[in-house]
Amino acid sequence: MNDKAAATDTGSSALQFIKWSVVVALIGLAVWGNAHYSDISPFYRALGVVAVVAVAAFVALQTEQGRAFNSLRKEAMVEIRKVVWPTRQEAVQTTLIVLAFVVLVAIMLFFFDWILSGLIARVIG
Repeated sequence: MNDKAAATDTGSSALQFIKWSVVVALIGLAVWGNAHYSDISPFYRALGVVAVVAVAAFVALQTEQGRAFNSLRKEAMVEIRKVVWPTRQEAVQTTLIVLAFVVLVAIMLFFFDWILSGLIARVIG
């Protein structure tokens, strides 16, 4: 039974390698095609690149890592829906508080610098 599982893992690993090779080849094809057909309208080249990258993404999502990434993406979307976003009023008030503290610290640093500069100027001469 272990030999069969090992053979399945090896076959699966080889299949994963082939899929990633296809992904790399497709992306390379998109880059090469975009450079090689530079005389064609940028709009059509962009459409071609997007189409080839979409196929590469589809192939990548068929791999183990691709499925794990897609699962992570779905879980992240669920978590984003759980976030309680601040209201406009809360965002404005928080921004104003931050700006007030930045101005206050800037003024304090200006006076400390001014006083220290004056003291150093007196000591140096």
